[in-house]
Amino acid sequence: MNNNLRQFSIFSTFSLMLALTVACSGEEVNVESEDTSGDENLDAEEVEADNPDAQTLRISVGINDQHPLYDSAIHFGELLTEKTDDFNVEVYHSAQIAADLVATEMVQNGDLDITITSTSPVMNNIPEYGVFDLPFVIPDEEVADEVLDGEFGDQMLDILEDQDLVGLAWWENGFRNLTNDVRPVESIDDLEGLTLRTMETDIHLDSWSEMGANPTPMAFDELYTGLQQGTIEGQENPYPIINLEGYHEVQQYLSATNHVYTPYIFLFSKQIWDELTPEQQEAIAESAYETREYNREITRDEAQNSLEELQSSMEFSEITNEEYERFQEAVEPVIENHSATIGEDIVDDFLSAVEKASD
Repeated sequence: MNNNLRQFSIFSTFSLMLALTVACSGEEVNVESEDTSGDENLDAEEVEADNPDAQTLRISVGINDQHPLYDSAIHFGELLTEKTDDFNVEVYHSAQIAADLVATEMVQNGDLDITITSTSPVMNNIPEYGVFDLPFVIPDEEVADEVLDGEFGDQMLDILEDQDLVGLAWWENGFRNLTNDVRPVESIDDLEGLTLRTMETDIHLDSWSEMGANPTPMAFDELYTGLQQGTIEGQENPYPIINLEGYHEVQQYLSATNHVYTPYIFLFSKQIWDELTPEQQEAIAESAYETREYNREITRDEAQNSLEELQSSMEFSEITNEEYERFQEAVEPVIENHSATIGEDIVDDFLSAVEKASD
């Protein structure tokens, strides 16, 4: 697929992703689930074209209908039906069909049109995507946009075609930040010995270990209870998830660590894509591109609003530039140790793209 088409592309249909917090927080979850596309009890928002013969594209998102990702998927459907009457669009929320990993596999097999997932589950089958979980690399949203919208982002989308996937757009999940109920975290020294729930991925586990914490994998649906009962002392997620899940009710301290920036990736089934006409592909691609900007805007607004709400009930700490560099130094072994698995060329290209965008 040429760069112009890819820059304007998006999925032709979505299957459902993992539950609200799984998709939003970038959880890698091996949840088996059946294709329930024919289940009349599924709750979908429909955007209908004025054409009785229109093809139905199902969009699956793992978050609930209160999150910006769901709103963005609806927006995509509205744009697409304005451009062509060839498609109806159905958007399913809250992982009604499958978890992120399973949904991605369904898209690969042609059993699902579209899924929007964070990159963490993708690396389960495509190890190169572990590059996005490397800690303390992307410093801010502007750099993230330039890296993803540039040559490196295109390079990572190209990798997908050999996996029966068409990557059409980068949307926003956001920065992960830390909460705990023991003490303010303003420096790497403050992490010493903290028991933190984290995703069950080697990169995340190794990162927190190198920073002096005690990372503890735990199922997401057990997280609130674990924090409440003191089984774990802290956790890390984007601000909207911290707020929506009510972690401020059982956590006293919030730290703007911004340790990992995770994008959402818009995945379309290559089998289904290849059956579409060039005109249909272009309409989907353009709608995806236009929605990308909409998604980033509303997601960042929601992150800011969530932060302000959290600050009203939690003690908030920021990390100085000097301390940020100490965090970066601490996790250098993680980047070195995982480069072989990810691909040294991929890691080098990623770091170079970030450095160029940061100048």
